[in-house]
Amino acid sequence: MGQVLVRAFREGDSEAFKALNIEWIEYYFRVEPKDIEALDNPELILADGAIAMAEIEGAVVGTCALLKRPEPATWEIAKMGVRPTHRGAGIGSALLAYLVDLAPSLGARRLYIETNSVLTPAVQLYEKFGFRHLPEGERPFSPYERADVFMERLL
Repeated sequence: MGQVLVRAFREGDSEAFKALNIEWIEYYFRVEPKDIEALDNPELILADGAIAMAEIEGAVVGTCALLKRPEPATWEIAKMGVRPTHRGAGIGSALLAYLVDLAPSLGARRLYIETNSVLTPAVQLYEKFGFRHLPEGERPFSPYERADVFMERLL
């Protein structure tokens, strides 16, 4: 496997962004309306957020988004997908590092994540990056039925 290059989303990445996410969501859960809204409209994410793409030898193998939240100075790490053949190779870590480094330039002082407890490697990755689990009273409303893990990291 070649070197991982993480870069900003660019024209022509929409199909890969959607396909990578549909793949993991359908494998573990079901695609929800909020998924389709985000995956069909990456320009809405890019308006005040970012999408990172990971490539190996010119082939897109992963993606992750940084979405503006309604809470002050808060962005959400979301829509992280890595090709099954490339999982465990540090691609998720590279994508997350890229977005954590980028977030302050967008005005973020807090990063938020919601995920599911069956995604153990993802939860462990977020913990490794300093995200803490939010107790029930600190969790905002989630439009996702599958969300049962809520985390934050202050920047």
